[in-house]
Amino acid sequence: MVGILIISHGNLGNSLIHCAHHIIGKKLDQLVGLGITIHDDPDTILPKALELLKEIDSGDGVLILSDICGATPCNIANELVDPGKVECLSGVNLSMLVRALTYRNESLGLLVEKALSGGKEGVMHIYARSSNAKRN
Repeated sequence: MVGILIISHGNLGNSLIHCAHHIIGKKLDQLVGLGITIHDDPDTILPKALELLKEIDSGDGVLILSDICGATPCNIANELVDPGKVECLSGVNLSMLVRALTYRNESLGLLVEKALSGGKEGVMHIYARSSNAKRN
């Protein structure tokens, strides 16, 4: 099973994990979050991130999900990428995470594709059902 590490600003990753637990309805192994605050030094966070990678990698690889490309959490994640073993996607959202969890028994390469498509397909414009909809 592919491990999943969410590296994000503040509590975003842990909040996404909590929501995923709620949606999927069971304990989710090999899934952890690492929150980065404005007070954290990336040089001290990197060893912690490496340790988390070791904990959740059962030999099938790890997918790192990060929030904003170019920001500190993603820059830390970038340092961990090892193509074919540790991959990273930025722009994490709940749709991306749930899709990744659904396909994590597949290869890391397929999981990356599925998670990316889940993240993109989960973003859409919701139209009103009718122009007569009541607003309170």
